[in-house]
Parts: sequence; C-alpha cells; structure tokens
Amino acid sequence: MTATTTSALPRTGSGGRSATAGTSPPAPAPLPWALTASLVVVGAGLGATIASAVTTETSSELHAAGGVAMFLGGLTGLVGTYLALVMVLLVSRVPWVERALGQDGLVRWHRRLAAWPVSLIAAHAVLLVIAYAQAAHTGTMHELGTLVGTFPWMLEATVGFGLMMLIALVSVKAIRKRVSRERWWAFHLGMYLALALSFAHVIALGPSFVGHPLARLLWVLYWLATAGLVLAYRFGLPVVRTLRHGLEVVEVRRESHDVVSVICRGRNLDKLAVSGGQFFEWRFLARGMWWQAHPFTMSAKPTPPFLRLTVKGLGDFSQSLAELRPGTKVAIEGPYGVFTAHARKRRKALLIAGGIGVTAARALLEDLPVSAEPVVVLRATSERDLVLAAEVAELASRRKGTVHELVGDRNAVRLERLAQLVPDLRKRDIYISGPEGFVKSVVTMVGRMGVPAEAVHYEAYELP
Repeated sequence: MTATTTSALPRTGSGGRSATAGTSPPAPAPLPWALTASLVVVGAGLGATIASAVTTETSSELHAAGGVAMFLGGLTGLVGTYLALVMVLLVSRVPWVERALGQDGLVRWHRRLAAWPVSLIAAHAVLLVIAYAQAAHTGTMHELGTLVGTFPWMLEATVGFGLMMLIALVSVKAIRKRVSRERWWAFHLGMYLALALSFAHVIALGPSFVGHPLARLLWVLYWLATAGLVLAYRFGLPVVRTLRHGLEVVEVRRESHDVVSVICRGRNLDKLAVSGGQFFEWRFLARGMWWQAHPFTMSAKPTPPFLRLTVKGLGDFSQSLAELRPGTKVAIEGPYGVFTAHARKRRKALLIAGGIGVTAARALLEDLPVSAEPVVVLRATSERDLVLAAEVAELASRRKGTVHELVGDRNAVRLERLAQLVPDLRKRDIYISGPEGFVKSVVTMVGRMGVPAEAVHYEAYELP
C-alpha cells in the first residue's frame, strides 16, 4: 500500500477537522415532473413509430404474396429498434431521469425491457426472410443468402443482429454471473455498434420509409436524439467534469485489514454539486486500471480541495486500489444515485449499514438536519470491520442522534432486534446500505414490520 503523511488532509472524526465545514453544495433535488414527462415523450414516440408502420401500409401490399409477413416484419423491426433505443437511453445517465429513478431504478427498468427489443428484432429478421421467400417463391435459406449477399446494407445489419443476439445471451443471469464485470462491460459496449450497423438498412429498405420522407425524417430524429444524449451525458459531461476538477490521488490510507480510503485532491470542488450517499464511477489512470470504471460511494462529502472514497477489497480491482501511488490521475463520472436526503418523507431518519455500506450512511449523515435525530445501526461481523465508526458517532451526536453497533455473525446478532433498538422505526425514513444480499433482507424485514415502501430508501449498484 502507498502511505504518505500529509497533515493538510482532512481527518474527520475525533480529534480532526469537521467533515461538515466547507463541504461542497448538495446535488439538485429530483424534478417531480421529470419522470412523467419522460414517460409521455417515450410513449408518444412509440405511438408515432407504430402509426408510421400502419399508415404507410396499403391494402394491395397486404394482399400480395408475403404481404402479411412483410408488414409484421416491418412493424416488429420498428418497434423492437425503438425499444432498443429506449434501453440505451435508460443507461445513458440523462441527469433529470437519473435523479428521479436512480441507477438502481434505471437498471431495473433496463432489465425489464430487455427481452422485448431482442425478441421483436429476432421476429423481424425471421418474418422478413419468410416474406421475401414467399414473394420470390423460393426457399427461406436461399432467400436469406440472397438478402445478405445482394441487398444494400444487409450484410452490416446481419453482423449487427448477430452482435445483438450475442450480447443478449451474455446478459442472461446465469451466464452474467460467470462473466467478470470488465468483460461484461466490454460486451455491452457492442450494443452501440450493433444499433449503428442496423441504422442504414432500416432507412434504405424499411417498407415504412421507402417513398415516405416524413417517416424517414422522424426515424432519423430518433437516432440523432439518442446519439446526442449518449454522447453528451455518457461521454461528454464526464470528460468535462474530469478536466474541470483535475483529481489526483494524494494518499491511500488503510482503515482495516481489507479496507482502504483513497484521498484525492482536485480543483473547484466547492462547485461540484454532490449529496451525501451518492456515488461516482471512478477510473484511476494507472497501468492496468485506466480502461475500467467502477462505482464507489464517497465516504465523505467533498471538503475542498479533498475528496475521499473508502473501499473494501472484494475483487481484483478494489484490492489493487491499495497499490495506487500519489499523483495518479483520476477520471470521474457522476455523481449518481438517489440515496440522499432529498428522498426524505418524514422528519426523523434511521440509517442501517452493513459492512462497507457504512460509507453511504456516513456521507448521508452530513446532509441530515438536527431535526432528523438520526439513529444509525452499524452491522459488522467483527470489531475490525467497523470502519469509520468514530466519524459516524461524531456526526450522529451533532444531530442529537444515536449509534448502535451490532457485531457478530448472523446467527448471534440478528437484525430483528431493530424493533427494540428503535421503537419508533415505523415513523422514520429508513435508509439501508450495504451488500446486495444484506440490503434485500433488511428491506424485506422492515416491510414485515409495517414500514411503508415509500419510507424505505436503498440503492444497489448492479450491472444492467
């Protein structure tokens, strides 16, 4: 591990500089109308897509040989491709949508939608081969070869289709679990290429577009809008933010046997609007690490000119953070997440953190007012796993709150004690952070205790 002694670094907790003094401003609150407006726009676009397929079809075309299959193939292709563009937009980090749903919500919708575009585009390919075969009175395999070999842009579209089916296969849950995050991410980038390869053949050959310039213009606008939003928010904004703040590592501090804090220094952090509980996608520009970004929650709000993340070494990437050298440049994407004080519905709050989930709870505490009277429950297997506990205790005490430390294995220390520890938990907002399994079990448990779903806040950082 790289260790330095830098007296200027902000040491929070007992005997150190207050983490709440001079921190950056909170992220903007979610816009209450943003989600509804987005759904209306997406629904209107889907309606226009279906209408363009239906209104451009004539009775004579339907009654011709292969006409019905041709119409259904065109319709499934248009709707499937439109939904694929929506899937891309769901993970393109559009700020007003992300602030409404959070990354966890966006990923859930991405997964729910995934089967539809893949199935419809597959149906599109099959139906059109059948339609052309019926029209030419030939076999389907012969017609498939003719389409790919002689029709403009069909070879590129076929390659894109194959790439899309491969990505869909790798995204099946049973397979995804066996693929590393880095490889899965590289596979998923291929979706951009798959859609790009299919664009030209849709415009050139699509029955709804040939001889219909308005329908073609509408579809071009769909693609341009999607490409523009992806380029702006998935790539452009992170580059601008990285260059503006110029983060670099100044210290790596070991918090426990398998947990380290990485302290970064940067410019203009007083203008980096971020709320406690949010996370960034971090890219450390060191050998073997620069090409991959990973989501880590800040363990404290930025205290200009410093920013800190605290990470448990669970995989190769997180373990390698202990070897970072001072001066390593850092690229960031974010902040993201709805695990913030903006989600509060009630005056008082209960924070439940399992293991390294303490980082989100500790940063969130900075944004809670005294009136929240926070109760913090820290769950850990052993005393040495209670990292940042002193900082949590200090922040909670300033807000007239209390901290309960539950240490031991799951059989010896059960979270069912919550009702005794926090008698008024049904009257509090409950924030839950930690490993995915821990979060899911606690969400289920508090639901059984009578806490309404709108008062329970959590966010798991998973791959789509």
